[in-house]
Amino acid sequence: MLYGLAIGLAGRGPLVRASLAAAAEVKRKLRVYAVEKNPAAIVHIQAMVDSHGWQDKVSIIAQDMREWQPPELADILVSELLGSFGDNELSPECLDGAQRLLKPDGISIPCSYTSFLAPITTTKLYDAVKAYKDLEHFETPYVVKLHRYCALSAPQEVFTFTHPDWEQPTDNSRAVTLRFLRPEADGVGVLHGFAGYFESVLYPGVTLNTHPPTHTSNMFSWFPIFFPLREPMMLPAGADVVAHMWRGCGKHKVWYEWAVSEPAITPIHNPSGRSYWVGL
Repeated sequence: MLYGLAIGLAGRGPLVRASLAAAAEVKRKLRVYAVEKNPAAIVHIQAMVDSHGWQDKVSIIAQDMREWQPPELADILVSELLGSFGDNELSPECLDGAQRLLKPDGISIPCSYTSFLAPITTTKLYDAVKAYKDLEHFETPYVVKLHRYCALSAPQEVFTFTHPDWEQPTDNSRAVTLRFLRPEADGVGVLHGFAGYFESVLYPGVTLNTHPPTHTSNMFSWFPIFFPLREPMMLPAGADVVAHMWRGCGKHKVWYEWAVSEPAITPIHNPSGRSYWVGL
């Protein structure tokens, strides 16, 4: 039996190599459609296919995966679109557009992912953002390898996406309110912003996570993301932190907005994506 596998945003081809290796290990025949619109990346994939003699196994598709019309539907859709906050690199939008490549009983790898948020104190990162002396940088999230920081409460779930998602019409906008508990014994604190992480399920029983309690061992491909506050917030002993996070979706962009309402009220950061967004 020949299985069809579509790779969305194939890049330079590591997923092509890994997919064929996995198929060989379980003795399954695979037909791979490597979909990639970047001409520079296609050159690398073509060279890899030629060097391994995979011309009869791999078809290179130089198109946007949301627009390509496949000759057959795939059993598996594989992608590597996860960002440091899970959905911050348009994985929901891209996979929603690409799921039409799947058979009705086809599977997506990853099949779900959830973002997490935690309040932190980090003078080093706050000062680095403040040094730009403008509003735009305080309304921009940053991918960072956290060193000098202190978590003020445990991370909580924010947004979850599952694939394929056959519900129509699809709405990837989200909103959540989170209450972070702080025991009085922790004393006073200073809130500089929020650290973001993710957990992903590639296939039932197989995960890839940056969320600290479940962090995947020896995995360094993703760092956390940092959402700064415009002004540090003093936290009395025992004071909870109530945070609000929105994922906004427009015709041509996706963005995040965030704010705090307890123990004090902040402005909404990045309203309507005025400072930071990801273009569709």
